Amino acid sequence: MARFSSVPYITQLKTLLKPTLAMKTFLRPLLMGISFVYAMNAIAQVPLLRSLASAQAVIFLDFDGHFVEGTSWNYSGPISCASSGLTNTQITTVFNRVAEDYRPFNVNVTTDSTEFLAAPLNKRMRVIITVSHEWYGSAGGVAFIGSFTWGDDTPCFIFSSLLNYNVKNISEAASHETGHTLGLFHQAAYNASCVKTSDYNYGVGAGEIGWAPIMGVGYYQNLTSWYNGPNSYGCTSYQNDMEVITSSNGFGYRADDYSATFADASAAPFLANEFIVDGMIGQNSDQDMIRFTQPGFGRFQLNAIPYNVGAGNSGSNLDLQISLYNSSETLLNVYNPGTLLSSVIDTSLNAGVYYLKIEGRGNIYTPDYSSLGSYKLQGNFTAGIPLAVRRVELHGEISRDKHKLTWLIDADEAITKQTLEISTDGRKFNPVTQATNDLRTYIYKPAATAASQYRLNVLFDNGKQYYSNIVSLRNSGAANWPKLLNNISNNNISINSPGSFNYTIYEFDGKAVRNGQLSNGLNSINISAINGGMYIIRFANNNEQLTDKFVKL
Repeated sequence: MARFSSVPYITQLKTLLKPTLAMKTFLRPLLMGISFVYAMNAIAQVPLLRSLASAQAVIFLDFDGHFVEGTSWNYSGPISCASSGLTNTQITTVFNRVAEDYRPFNVNVTTDSTEFLAAPLNKRMRVIITVSHEWYGSAGGVAFIGSFTWGDDTPCFIFSSLLNYNVKNISEAASHETGHTLGLFHQAAYNASCVKTSDYNYGVGAGEIGWAPIMGVGYYQNLTSWYNGPNSYGCTSYQNDMEVITSSNGFGYRADDYSATFADASAAPFLANEFIVDGMIGQNSDQDMIRFTQPGFGRFQLNAIPYNVGAGNSGSNLDLQISLYNSSETLLNVYNPGTLLSSVIDTSLNAGVYYLKIEGRGNIYTPDYSSLGSYKLQGNFTAGIPLAVRRVELHGEISRDKHKLTWLIDADEAITKQTLEISTDGRKFNPVTQATNDLRTYIYKPAATAASQYRLNVLFDNGKQYYSNIVSLRNSGAANWPKLLNNISNNNISINSPGSFNYTIYEFDGKAVRNGQLSNGLNSINISAINGGMYIIRFANNNEQLTDKFVKL
């Protein structure tokens, strides 16, 4: 598979680039040959798509071929680019993926050339997706860094044939190369000794939440995002992708769509016992508050789904967290399945006003920094007969390698059945145990290695069912991970480690401030060089990662 090109750095040589005579002689026949290909590769009308028609700045995804002349690429004359070789269905998928990457910004991603031509010269970029790569060489794509604002219509290129017409990889390359034109360098990878291990950060993890930075290599991970991390110039040379994009290209972030306060929460009325909300988390500080009124006692279900282009939330950039509050603005529960990007609520509520707080959050692989994107909420109400139930409340804790669950039930109705249920995906709950009606505690060692979510399913003697809140507990293998001791002394933190682990300390915006390696036993890490505040520490072995938090006073 072709990588992204490392040649974007030639932007620094823009005024000095003078190809040799041998290069000119070599390229000319290739370019002449390409012109014939262009004439024979006409495709059906590309679907006209746009992400934000009101935006002045434009990223134009050009799929139907283009004749390039008079730009910084034309050191050996014109370049005739054939079409992308993609079907309209594939084109639409590429557009949707790239549009989601740029959703937080006040920029229009489009396939319509008229919108590109109407944009200011210094606020537009043509991204040519073409099979014609011979004029340049073997790379997934190529761009001049900072060329978005040059004002001379210098494009960037994505070579679809070298990417095997794979829509995922073409999309990643398109967002990556466009990022170069917006001033971004590569997000690189370094080891604990600050030695560069790769010019490209390939990310971490696997599955739905496996992550990589857009400006690294996103071909092999489901979730890709902007990042604040070290670029190719050194382990201390941090590149805040979103700050660079919004500070030097003539556009900023999109306007916020929903308020973050209870007082200004947007109403979501039930229509035929259902409501739909579409929204966007545009910055890592963004919180969307939605208010709904439960018409009576009954079951409330919510599916909170990030934008995606297929199964497993493919193409999503947002890991959703939903918090449920009552009319007194008291937090009832937080929903954020550890291994999924979507969230689900399935509970019983009395009649009244409730609030939903929607946020983008990181996970064991993805930093909070750029868990951003669009989402859809679908809420459903199923009426039930009110119960004289005042309290069904579940609590949980980890005791060594066991999970301890305790609960309270305050109701006039008699209990006929109570079942403790578990979920490892946040969607499907299965029984752990059917406790006797007088039991209020259960302790066991779970077989699941993933984070577990528990709820209590209670059946009363009038035949009505009631669910408790959901409790999340970290996987039972935590005892085999380093443990952050709750003391900071003389600017040192103490960690008890069961073996050799790498560690990295991050600020809450995702910036790494310290890394190193733990040895077996008690370890002391000096943190005198970092400011006071809350930090995340991430432990990693060859296959997995675990995060914890600490506060430096």
